[in-house]
Amino acid sequence: MDEKMIIPLNGLPAGKTRFSWQTGKEFFASFDNSDILDADLSVEAIVEKSGTYLGVDLRLGGSVTVQCDRCLEDLEIEVDELVPLTVKFGDEPDGAESSENGREIVYLQGEPESMDLSQTVYDYACLSVPMHHVHEDGNCNPEAMKYLSQKSGESQDQGTDNNPFAALKGLFNK
Repeated sequence: MDEKMIIPLNGLPAGKTRFSWQTGKEFFASFDNSDILDADLSVEAIVEKSGTYLGVDLRLGGSVTVQCDRCLEDLEIEVDELVPLTVKFGDEPDGAESSENGREIVYLQGEPESMDLSQTVYDYACLSVPMHHVHEDGNCNPEAMKYLSQKSGESQDQGTDNNPFAALKGLFNK
């Protein structure tokens, strides 16, 4: 699997050029990400060069595996992201817009020979994962769910005694 997603800028022909990479959990581990346990992502970049314009349409597809916040089992999340980028050369001006025409602007300093999309792919893959990772209702590990629900065989009174908020029950009913 490719760890670096490099687009060579020197010698890039005018028109559209397609690049593709396949990446997995090693890619996320290289960013010290411990939340993503596994991944199978295909990354496709269509680079359009026209005069001084450089546009990159980045497509991420596949899945990442994270830990379910509820039952702690593995949870596979589908990833399907389209990231349109406009590349500009030079320093980012003060107060510059971060996007134009629906495309995020990326600034490259100097006259680089290549562009590394690894950080951008990592960022957008992580952004595609919801903040709250849970299986759909009924798909969590039933053994873990026994401990999380009051239907675990305990009586209602036992469940109330262990609840620190039980004293607040009925407070606003007066």
